[in-house]
Formats: sequence, C-alpha cells, structure tokens
Amino acid sequence: MKITFDRLVIVLIIAVAGIYIGKYFYKQPQFVNGQKALDFQAQTINKQTFRLSDLKGSYVLLDFWGSWCGPCRMENPEWVALNNRLAGQKLPKANGFHIVSIAVERNEESWKRAIEYDGLNWPLHILDQSSSLKFFNSPIASLYKVRALPSNYLIDPKGMIIGVNVTPEEVEKRIGQ
Repeated sequence: MKITFDRLVIVLIIAVAGIYIGKYFYKQPQFVNGQKALDFQAQTINKQTFRLSDLKGSYVLLDFWGSWCGPCRMENPEWVALNNRLAGQKLPKANGFHIVSIAVERNEESWKRAIEYDGLNWPLHILDQSSSLKFFNSPIASLYKVRALPSNYLIDPKGMIIGVNVTPEEVEKRIGQ
C-alpha cells in the first residue's frame, strides 16, 4: 500500500489530536463533586501543625499553586479579594470560609516572596518541606492527584468536594453569598 501525502497528513492530524486529548484527560482532577475530601496533616508557613479535618464545619478552598506558575499568579488577586470579602463573615450552615494554599514548588524562597508580593493574606500556606520540594510528587499534590496548575477543590462544611477548579464567582455562588 502506497502512503500518499494526504493520508500522511490525516494520520499526523489524528496523532496530534490524540496527544492533546490524552494530555487533557491526564491533567483533569481525579476527584469530583460529591466525593469526600482526603484528610492530610502538614505544617503551615508559620510552622504550625495543620490538619484539613480541623476546618470541618467551614467551607474550604484547597488551592494548589506555584510561585513559578503564571496563571496561578494572575488569579491570586481574585483569591485575595474573595478572602477579603468572606473572611470573618457569617455563612449559611458554616463556621466560615478558609483558603488553604498548597505549594507545588522547587524553591522555598521564591514561594515565600510570591506570598508576600501577591499579598496572600490568609494564614494557611503549606509547603510540604518533608517532601524535599518534590514539585508534583509532593505528598499532598500526589494525594489529590494534582498534575496541572492552577488546580483547586471547594470543600463544604461536611468535608465533601462541591467544586473542582472553581472561580471566585463560583465559590460565592456555591456557598450562598
């Protein structure tokens, strides 16, 4: 069978489309609405021990980001504005709202500078230092199967995931603000 130029182009188009579709599905979060959020323990930037389950009764946004991630840094002002609106507010059927930032990093100093520069004014910043800055292979990123940034999970007061890769507007809508 002789391969013509037209057939070669079609095969190449199918191969490229298959690669992009595969990458899309590979990068999708592995957890969906209605699943229980997995608990973990880590240290915050202030060296305080933190467990996700400590926030049961509150809405929680688990935000996976990196100081090196352009899209993450571009959305940080929106998360700061949302936190400013919701911090300390009475929420329907909840004790409050908390952002838990989980760093996917290779450089601790860059992470600390980004937190300060971007004005991330909540206390729950986590860089799993026991992971030796293993980037996407850090324990918490691995636990949540994070393969692309930015990624986030919105968790309800019962500890259930109610949103995946949500925007600040979607957070406000889902928590009733």
